[in-house]
Amino acid sequence: MRDEAHLKRRLGPWLMTGYGVGVMVGAGIYVLVGAVAAQAGIWAPLAFVLAGLIAAPSALSYAELSSRIPEAAGEAAYVEEGLRSHALALIVGLGIVVAGTVSAAAVLRGGAGYLTLLVPLPVEGVMIAFGLALIGVACLGVLESVGLAAALTLVEVVGLALVIWAGLSADPSPDLTPLPAPHWAGIAAAASLAFFAFIGFEDMVNMSEEMRDPIRDMPRAILAALAITAVLYLTVSYAAVRAVPLADLARSEQPLALVWQSAGHAPGILAAIAVAAALNGVLAQVVMAARVLFGLGRRSPALSVFHQAHPRFGTPVLATLLCGVAMIALALAAPVEQLAGITSKVLLGVFLLVNLSLVALKSRSDYAPFKVPMAVPVVGALVAGAALIAALGGFS
Repeated sequence: MRDEAHLKRRLGPWLMTGYGVGVMVGAGIYVLVGAVAAQAGIWAPLAFVLAGLIAAPSALSYAELSSRIPEAAGEAAYVEEGLRSHALALIVGLGIVVAGTVSAAAVLRGGAGYLTLLVPLPVEGVMIAFGLALIGVACLGVLESVGLAAALTLVEVVGLALVIWAGLSADPSPDLTPLPAPHWAGIAAAASLAFFAFIGFEDMVNMSEEMRDPIRDMPRAILAALAITAVLYLTVSYAAVRAVPLADLARSEQPLALVWQSAGHAPGILAAIAVAAALNGVLAQVVMAARVLFGLGRRSPALSVFHQAHPRFGTPVLATLLCGVAMIALALAAPVEQLAGITSKVLLGVFLLVNLSLVALKSRSDYAPFKVPMAVPVVGALVAGAALIAALGGFS
């Protein structure tokens, strides 16, 4: 391996949109619907709509920033340029690497658990085997990695389409009649929970240096992925509350399997699709974290060893290996709930700083290839800050 200052530009807007949908949908929707229904009741679809509206300002901020500063170390570059603090940018970048690695570990652990429901294998061995295989794909090439992610995303979307079909064809739940009045406090609580189902657009910007035309195509890919994900969440949650009694939905750890079973089908196919979703989530997070570490190596002499791409594969192999091995170690050592909690808090802090960075950049120069109103990052910062305070207060 020799030091090379650039990654191969092999990605277009369609693959990047597929990558974004995959990392946003991930494995979370397969367990989150029940928790949202427990809070919002029959109005769970409305909670997902509100969550999408809450996520939209930060997604729009990322879209403008990706056109202003198309770098692999996305958030770190945004904070350094906007807030003019190298130390803070380094902290943010390392935070994103940690969040991506920890999130990948949580999804790896969950996916291995799903597989062991289908095949009697030791979960630790499954995690190690899955982890090593995905590290190999991530090292092989970005087109191969994102291509596999796009294929797994297609499997996920097909699975969700099957759930929607099953929920709409099943007998309606008795909870639908008569339709209760909205319980707004519960809907608001559910929306704050559902917000985390939209996290993932921030991963996309770290692939900018491998897009053929990131200034034009990255903002479009971010917004397209967010829109597709919002439609999927709305229709899946409606199918779920239509087909399954709320009490059963709320206490299930596999709520979409209940929807599938409500139409008389065996749950095995949904478990298999959940494994594919988990593999997709792991691969997307490892690829993203390695790119951030690559970008940080350009900005920090202490991390310069990671700013190198393999001469043949054009990928940051050393950064990928480090993130991948750390992911496997964390998956073997920590429970999913703890890993997910760490990820959420780190990302909320990053969202706050990224939105503030765009406010600062726009106050100095409002020119950008893709531009949003100043109100967008202001609202994004307020939402992220409020959610971070709530998370630190409620889950610390």
